[in-house]
Amino acid sequence: MQTFLVTGGAGFIGSNLIDELLQQGHRVTCLDNFATGKRANLEQALKHPQFTLVEGDIRDMADCQRACKNVDYVLHQAAIGSVPRSIKDPITTNSVNIDGFLNMLIATREAGAQRFVYAASSSTYGDSEKLPKVEHKIGNPLSPYAITKYVNELYANNFSSLYGMETIGLRYFNVFGRRQDPDGAYAAVIPKFAQKLIQHESPVINGDGSYSRDFTYIDNVIQINLLAATTSNPEAVNQVYNVACGARIDLNQLAQTLKESLAHFDPTISEIKVTHGPERTGDIPHSQADITKAKNLLGYAPTYDFDQGIKQAAQWYYENLTD
Repeated sequence: MQTFLVTGGAGFIGSNLIDELLQQGHRVTCLDNFATGKRANLEQALKHPQFTLVEGDIRDMADCQRACKNVDYVLHQAAIGSVPRSIKDPITTNSVNIDGFLNMLIATREAGAQRFVYAASSSTYGDSEKLPKVEHKIGNPLSPYAITKYVNELYANNFSSLYGMETIGLRYFNVFGRRQDPDGAYAAVIPKFAQKLIQHESPVINGDGSYSRDFTYIDNVIQINLLAATTSNPEAVNQVYNVACGARIDLNQLAQTLKESLAHFDPTISEIKVTHGPERTGDIPHSQADITKAKNLLGYAPTYDFDQGIKQAAQWYYENLTD
């Protein structure tokens, strides 16, 4: 039994990590201020005797230190996500994603935790047009959000060099799955589309639908977080890894596959037309990951491809978003 701290544990990714860790018999502490996370996501965890909730903010050093006490591993998921949100409000994005990140690094080091695994982002690749994306070749960031996530990598690398900390960054590529929030102006595309279709409304694609992404199911993300936290391979530590499936799905294909999956529960969904709107500022046209490094050094092997993940997600969305 080990003790894990999951920051942002009431969020989409964090709460799924917590459930898996508790199921495996570990002790888990969650640090969350519920700015974007939901208490409902912790419904099962709160009943578990090995779970501790620390309600606090990563921008508050005292909260970070309290949460890190007696922790073996830190899985840092807390952040203000969304490219558009960072363009509208760069100050808050910077405060949470950089100041908060630095606080967590310091608190982790002071507590003597074994390893700090953190959520990095594919947005770090910026205007690099090379496909698939390889970890050591990035471009110029296209949004304040992308800047903050790159700064996280720089800080983690610096703390590894200066203080001997063990850190691993995980560049997430468009994660989707159960508990992903469809509401709000900055909701991710898949739950947003799913909610529209379930409500028999037309989802709106930004642009002509040719933009593509490496959509990654939540269970793949859980797998690599646990591998990163517990690997005994010294070459695997103090690295950054792509977290994806290594495939590229355009938005038109996404909408069609999601329609087909949801139509299994409601056949009328297959008849809903998709509409198109303007392209979104700060978006890159295409994103696809090379996951060779994660496979070779961490033993990462995605258990769900896009189609398999969409089927699982569609069932969850239909069961939980239907009035």
